[in-house]
Amino acid sequence: MPWQRRLQPFIRPLYQLHSRLTRSTTLGVRGLVFNAAGDVLLVEHTYTPGWYLPGGGVERGETVEQALVRELAEEAGVRALSRPKLLSVHSNNRVFRGDHVVVLQVDEWEPCEATAHYEIRAVGWFTPGELPANTTPSTRRRVAELLQGLAPTPHW
Repeated sequence: MPWQRRLQPFIRPLYQLHSRLTRSTTLGVRGLVFNAAGDVLLVEHTYTPGWYLPGGGVERGETVEQALVRELAEEAGVRALSRPKLLSVHSNNRVFRGDHVVVLQVDEWEPCEATAHYEIRAVGWFTPGELPANTTPSTRRRVAELLQGLAPTPHW
C-alpha cells in the first residue's frame, strides 16, 4: 500500500476542515473521456483505493471546464481539443457536506505529458462493460448513465 493511502485517513479530515473554513461549498469535476475503441479513461490515485474518472477540485477563479482541462492533463496526460460538455451535477453530501461534483465529457483530445506523478498511481483505458473490480460505484453509475441513456441520479 502506498504511503499516501496510509496517511489519507489523517490528512483528509484536515483538508476537509480547511475547505470548510475557507468556503461553504466545495466543487469538483470529473471527466468522461473515451478513446477510438470506445474504452473509458480511469485513474487510480496514490492516496485512496479504487478507479475513478479523472478530475479534481475547482480552484478559485477557475470555471468547471478549465478545472477539468487542467486535471485531465495533470492526472491522465490528456489534452482536451474540444470544449467539455456538461453531462450532470451531483450532490456529494454523503462524503462531505456541501460538496458537489460536475461531470463533463471531452470528445476530442490528444495525448500529452501527465504532470501529477505523485498523485496518480495508474492510468488505464477500460471497456465500459468490463471495468476493474475496484472501480468506485459512482464511477460505474456515471459511465452507465451516459452509455445507457439513463437519467443522472442527483447524488454522487
